[in-house]
Amino acid sequence: MDLNLQHLDSLAWLWLVAGIAFIASWGVLARRRAIKRFADAPMLVRLAPRLSTFRPAVRGAFAVLGLLFLVIALADPRWGVRYVEVNRSGMDVMFVVDVSRSMLARDASPSRLDRARLFIEGAVDSMAGDRVGLVDFAGDAAIKSPLTLNYDAFENAVEELSPRSATRGGSMLGDAIRVAADAFGNDEPGGKAIVILSDGEDMESFPIEAAEAAQRDHGVRIYTVGIGDSIDGARIPTVINGQPSWLLHENQEVWTRMDPTLLQSVADAGGGVFVPAGTSLVDLGEFFKGWITTIDLQDQEEGVARQLIPRFQWFAGISLCCFVIESLIADRRRRPWRGSTGPRPSASNQGRIPA
Repeated sequence: MDLNLQHLDSLAWLWLVAGIAFIASWGVLARRRAIKRFADAPMLVRLAPRLSTFRPAVRGAFAVLGLLFLVIALADPRWGVRYVEVNRSGMDVMFVVDVSRSMLARDASPSRLDRARLFIEGAVDSMAGDRVGLVDFAGDAAIKSPLTLNYDAFENAVEELSPRSATRGGSMLGDAIRVAADAFGNDEPGGKAIVILSDGEDMESFPIEAAEAAQRDHGVRIYTVGIGDSIDGARIPTVINGQPSWLLHENQEVWTRMDPTLLQSVADAGGGVFVPAGTSLVDLGEFFKGWITTIDLQDQEEGVARQLIPRFQWFAGISLCCFVIESLIADRRRRPWRGSTGPRPSASNQGRIPA
């Protein structure tokens, strides 16, 4: 079974569930000890015939199970494969993401790199039948996902982006553009775009020249999204001797700023548009509708997309059932039936008139 959890970070809530389970167990045991100190079993039956030491434990167990299945549902488990025929619109989009250490700066919350992930997620949600690919770059550039209709696999590759995925430090934007342009596989114009998500730092890799060559030789338009504060900038977090700190150079804290000038020049050279996102959230999906999809498309064709089947609703349903059962279990036993003046009459005596 090809099991895949789309949101692994949601499993962190299991620590909370474990804590609640521990507190619930401690409370049940403490209640039982208190009852034993109050009275022995025979006396307890006479004093509190409806008291139950078992029902609270069952209620707690169902509550914890409900929370457990709810956390699993939040992780969005998927298994099983379905193949869906889609009508391609002819768009091929390579996302180029900067994973240099400057992208760890937190002027764009929670970090520039995390903000880039959110932008890509919004863009992909607005696409249907378009192929997407992924290139990351720092001191070198590498294809993390070739052009594909499998959005699940592509999103997994996006989630795995980190500064550690780059083998060298630095920022070589020009190399990334050249790698992305070569990934399209043909030089026919139309229907091809490169979307760069970066703070604009570069180490003399000639990105403007690379953008011009990409459009001239491959028919690719280049769009740039600038992430980060272009005025004040931000420090780069790091860890020194196991303690959180800031990146230093010659005993001075390193500050990084988004370079809108370079990103604007790259977009102009590639025949595209520069989006100065800065530290704000922008809807990259709307950006796609307004700009990228206006470029000339290639001939439409049909394709088959491989999708993992979402199963979160099963676990959400089980969680709901657990909570419903927990709410229906009373802490005390039901009161036995009693008549107004004596024991419940038997069926054989009902309707008889006493002599």
